[in-house]
Amino acid sequence: MQSGTMMSEAQDLPTEDFPDDGPDEAPARLPLDAWHRGKGARMVPFAGYEMPIQYEGIVTEHDWTREQASLFDVSHMGQLLVSGERAAEELEKLLPGAIATLKPGRVRYSLLLNEEGCILDDLMVTNVTPWIEGDEEAGTEGSWGEPTYYLVVNGAMKWDDIAHLREHLDDDVTLTHLDDQALIALQGPNAATALNRVMRGVPEKLVFMQALDYHFGEWPLRITRAGYTGEDGFEISVPAEFAESLADRLCAEIEVRPAGLGARDSLRLEAGLPLYGHDLTAELDPVTADLTFALTKSRREAGGWMGHAACAAKLENGPESKRVGLVFEGRLPAREGAPVYAGDREIGRVTSGGFSPTLGHPIAMAYLSADFAAVGTEVEVEVRKKRLPAKVAALPFVPHRYYRGK
Repeated sequence: MQSGTMMSEAQDLPTEDFPDDGPDEAPARLPLDAWHRGKGARMVPFAGYEMPIQYEGIVTEHDWTREQASLFDVSHMGQLLVSGERAAEELEKLLPGAIATLKPGRVRYSLLLNEEGCILDDLMVTNVTPWIEGDEEAGTEGSWGEPTYYLVVNGAMKWDDIAHLREHLDDDVTLTHLDDQALIALQGPNAATALNRVMRGVPEKLVFMQALDYHFGEWPLRITRAGYTGEDGFEISVPAEFAESLADRLCAEIEVRPAGLGARDSLRLEAGLPLYGHDLTAELDPVTADLTFALTKSRREAGGWMGHAACAAKLENGPESKRVGLVFEGRLPAREGAPVYAGDREIGRVTSGGFSPTLGHPIAMAYLSADFAAVGTEVEVEVRKKRLPAKVAALPFVPHRYYRGK
């Protein structure tokens, strides 16, 4: 899977897919910036930060993640807390998922929508309400503390998200930006093995989409069993001052190597996971984007959240287009923006594309007219003024390997 030809094609591919989606000013530096440079990372601007796109090579890092475990720095992501007695109620005004029934330590994928039912961002929500221990001598029992929810939002959108939340959340709810936290993702089939050597017993306490707070010596960590690669893995929120020491400790394990944005992008594409600003935008709704699972069934019926009416109409009438997978023969990948045709009719556009190191051929995600979105439909994609044959494929391209318990 690591032939020289594939290496050069795949390594060149993601650099075109990483424009700086952040502010116009000079990119900021992450807490691990010096650590990345010390390990020979190639740095590029992304989401307003200088970030590592690769160390040894994108395909090498991609394959290592599929076979062992890789450490990704995702500290550009926005980490927020929403707290207060009415925190769940207020979040449910803005998110279509069930937040009030989300149990402490559980995680839910959700969407921030506008009044038109279009996607402002996609995010993860975790109930991190603290448990307050009782005092036997004082005769008090343990109880849950102030309701608190931890949100992880996309780096390029975090300032817009913060502004949106501040505008629409009531004043009796507190919004806190955890800008002094770094975020490290440990991803791959051996992520749990490596993490267990460093933090004995932690992996066995979690399955996919669960989280816990954990003190590793003096380091207060928040560990979530989730990720953006389709593999088993963990995302670890750590105070920025301890991030480098934690990265060193994890990379000391034989299974773990650092990986950059390039491998993260090729992995998430194989996993069929959309990237905001490319596969998801403020012009697209959850039904068209094939994300109706994020609209909790009970809340679809009850409503009460921003964008409900528009989404309900789309659910009833069906979308005009749909996000689909495309597979190609040969080696030439389709890039974002490439038009898709059925005969002489343009039926859609590619939103993400690249060469799949795991599968050995190009893949892409695209939005196609609903009439042509069925799996197996044959289409053509224009690449470098040539029409390449492609076929609609089910997502994900590579099966997810999340750990859901024995």
